[in-house]
Amino acid sequence: MIVLIKTFFEGIRQAGQSLLANKLRSFLSLLGITIGIFCIIGVQSAVDSLEDNVKGSLKKLGDDSVYLQKMPWNENPRENFWKYQRRPDPSYKDYEVIKTKVKSAGVVDYHVFIGTKTVKYRSSSVDRVFVAAVTSEFDEFFEPGYDEGRWYTSTEYHYGVNKVLIGHTVAEELFGALNPIGKKINLMGHKMEVIGVFEKSGKDILKVMDYDEAIIISYELAKKVANVKNKNPFGSAVNIKAAEGVSVERLKDDLTGVLRSSRRLKPKEEDNFALNSMSFLADILDNVFNSLGLLAFIIGGFAIFVGMFSVANIMFVSVKERTKIIGIKKAVGAKRHIILLEFLIESIILCLLGGAIGLALTQLVVSALSSAIDFEIYLDSKNVINGILISVIVGIIAGFIPAWQAAKMDPVVAMRK
Repeated sequence: MIVLIKTFFEGIRQAGQSLLANKLRSFLSLLGITIGIFCIIGVQSAVDSLEDNVKGSLKKLGDDSVYLQKMPWNENPRENFWKYQRRPDPSYKDYEVIKTKVKSAGVVDYHVFIGTKTVKYRSSSVDRVFVAAVTSEFDEFFEPGYDEGRWYTSTEYHYGVNKVLIGHTVAEELFGALNPIGKKINLMGHKMEVIGVFEKSGKDILKVMDYDEAIIISYELAKKVANVKNKNPFGSAVNIKAAEGVSVERLKDDLTGVLRSSRRLKPKEEDNFALNSMSFLADILDNVFNSLGLLAFIIGGFAIFVGMFSVANIMFVSVKERTKIIGIKKAVGAKRHIILLEFLIESIILCLLGGAIGLALTQLVVSALSSAIDFEIYLDSKNVINGILISVIVGIIAGFIPAWQAAKMDPVVAMRK
């Protein structure tokens, strides 16, 4: 054990000597390792950050939810655009039928998009604010969260009182430093009281709806102040969350049967609605992220490959320069595996140094990008470990042949050289 520890420290000492003796050569040799680790771990960190963001967004959309809409998500909308446009919009009647007859449905929400409107408060105004009318289950289904205020009470919803909830950006632009709760705004020609402000949507790439620039009103209020007919040009949807213990596939089957019956479709007629869920998106994204990760490895692999040969070159030179010392060590009893281990450790240390520089460079770039763009990229411990492991493996591969060459030297011949 003591011999192994001494061998380890001797390998470190020799690596240091090799670096200091030939600084430029060492720098150029380690550059390939540094660039390779930077490419592989940098791109992998970006891919992992993107994957976590997207999958986190999908989780918020709900992996136990089904979205009744006109158009399916798993087809190119351009191919059958007019076919889907001729379909009826999901309606309030669909919402009521599903709530009443689909026992496998837990929470059912209906929303209809009113369009973009101008909202005013005293002398301030915000143009092109996105307005949506929703049923009382919206809060339970999407769980949007609030900076200030609350959701509708059952009485407020039922009687369609003139009360609204606004997004974070709308609140800032309309009220500035004022507390919006209780203030009266002018929307669609009506005075409406603000009862809630949604929390900032954050940096999610996929969003159900960007609440920051939206105003939500109750469906009962919308019936009084806007067009909520089936042929609304801005669209509508019914959102259904499966009851506890019910699979999405079973929920889809139940919804299909009830909706076909409600819409009076004949047995041979195809469905005139789409039941969308997150499962197919998750499968597609897994393939995309796997491909991106492989691409990163291929790109970085070329740099690693060049760096590996550079390190091997350093090791061959190191063996040649220390041939006489190797002969003396073997003459006084150093075994072949000790000599082999010394040079392998030296090679691994060199590659670890290049890998550490690559990881440090990755962290700097990741931090700079996270500050510059509205998206968090991070270097996690898994990728740091991967970078270290790649460096060790490259060090073993690059140093094995030179180390083996040193280990099998004849001591007499080596000392003569």
